Amino acid sequence: MLKIGIILGSTREGRLSPQVGEWVKALADKRGDAEYEIIDIADFKLPLLGEPGQDASGAAAWTAKIDSCDGFVFIVQEYNHSITGALKNALDYVRKEWNDKAAGIVSYGSVGGARAAEHLRGILGELSVADVRVHPALSLFTDFENGSVFKPKDVQATSLGQMLDQVISWSTGLKTIRK
Repeated sequence: MLKIGIILGSTREGRLSPQVGEWVKALADKRGDAEYEIIDIADFKLPLLGEPGQDASGAAAWTAKIDSCDGFVFIVQEYNHSITGALKNALDYVRKEWNDKAAGIVSYGSVGGARAAEHLRGILGELSVADVRVHPALSLFTDFENGSVFKPKDVQATSLGQMLDQVISWSTGLKTIRK
């Protein structure tokens, strides 16, 4: 069975990604087509890559976790028109462990996180990750109550299902070419 990691892309206090990640996992688990796991980058010690004298004790566990997955769903929030520094740093910590895997993106922000998702697509391409086309874009104004409690519109579940269909399809195909 495929293993799909649901990566929470923020480590900031008050972040909304855990709510979104739980929603993705709950709907994904009902499908029965893969083993879905939430991967919170906040659980790993990943200091700024290349900064001397830092405790990078979580790097080996992060590498092993990414290597164990066949595909990913990134929960991406838009900060300053892009992804978070924590997510970029976590992406940069590993290289070959990303290669030849598929990913979907669930983004959120004032414009649905669209700009962050587009930045992430470029990074994923460089890491040889095939990102799928369908992209649930959640609005802070319509999918979150008071900007803090996640209450997605029904259409978002449909979009998520379509995205997961593509992630599973691509992950299945790409698994055959990984060594």
